[in-house]
Amino acid sequence: MPFETNADDTLLAKAAELRQAFHRDAVERDKQGGSPVEQIRLLKASGLPSAQIAREYGGQGASWLTILRIVREFAKTDGSLAHLFGYHHLPLNLILFRGSAAQKEKWLTGSAAGGWIWSNSGNALSKTSSGERTATGWIINGSRPFSSGTHIADYIQISWENADGARLTAAVPADREGIVIVNDWDGIGQRQTGSGTVRFVNLEVHDDELISSPDVPLTPYSSLTSLLQQSVLLNVFVGSAQGILEEGRGYTATSSRPWVYSGVERHTDDPWVKRQYGDLYIRTLAATELADKAARSLDAAYAEGPSLTAAGRGAAAIDVATANVYAGEVGLAVSSEVFEVMGARSATNANGFDRFWRNVRTHTLHNPAEYKKRTVGTWLLTGEFPVPAIYR
Repeated sequence: MPFETNADDTLLAKAAELRQAFHRDAVERDKQGGSPVEQIRLLKASGLPSAQIAREYGGQGASWLTILRIVREFAKTDGSLAHLFGYHHLPLNLILFRGSAAQKEKWLTGSAAGGWIWSNSGNALSKTSSGERTATGWIINGSRPFSSGTHIADYIQISWENADGARLTAAVPADREGIVIVNDWDGIGQRQTGSGTVRFVNLEVHDDELISSPDVPLTPYSSLTSLLQQSVLLNVFVGSAQGILEEGRGYTATSSRPWVYSGVERHTDDPWVKRQYGDLYIRTLAATELADKAARSLDAAYAEGPSLTAAGRGAAAIDVATANVYAGEVGLAVSSEVFEVMGARSATNANGFDRFWRNVRTHTLHNPAEYKKRTVGTWLLTGEFPVPAIYR
């Protein structure tokens, strides 16, 4: 189905191969939940986790357009793996934005050489972990929810609050003593993301593992992390729409039966079915184009580096917000409405088509479209860009 361009890109070709491997048991793994251990092994073996790391650190220097298209490719069959791959880039780029030269050399080079997978346990809205200062670092206790990817990670970005309520962030090996993966994620979708609770039990964090300081203000460049997060999510939505449309088309052509009053012998000859698929395709294509536009804006902002201006960052934020809202609406609509033209026999657990809607629904609830629309409307009416912050 012609949604993507640059299909000859070697990284996208690898992603397409992986997607076929992921597809073989995607429905069964969605039912089981837990950890996609074998799939993460294949992902690491492909070299894709280091694709976006700059060449100076041993990576491949891929654009965000390419990385986000890989997210979409995975989401065509498995939203969890798309999410894990996309979110892997958030701590890596936090290090790039706010880490010291030594930290960049250590962690980015190590990640590229070792094929590490990164995750985070630092939900900014839940101040449920705290740290006590020691002579050489911190001792962390408490927990953090929504810790996506910690169950399969090599390194984890963690956060806690100090005695003054300021938020601190560090990067630590996932196997360090004191990190307890609770494995309590029970979402209706994204069932293999491990997005549950991580507990910290006298976890030792060294001073050289702290990433920047809460006293260092965000710049337009270092605040791009929130746009990266939103970009990952919107491409999970778009890829999910693409995936269910592709699977729905195949099912309709081979398994759906014409409605008794349709007057046609084949379901695909029904004018209603043709019109419905045309409508779903058009909306999905429009969401894809907006996603690519936002990715190109992100690439342009990213390329500016520390010289990125507030206006440059703001323009990218509007493109990402616009794409995010529309992607969520289209992802929900397509993954639901396609059942109408697949027919009653499509709605079974064995087919597993419902996983697309459940995955999109789970993520869109974390980021209400209402507030994104207000952000875009405010800019349109006043020219005012959103102030950089979580989700903006």
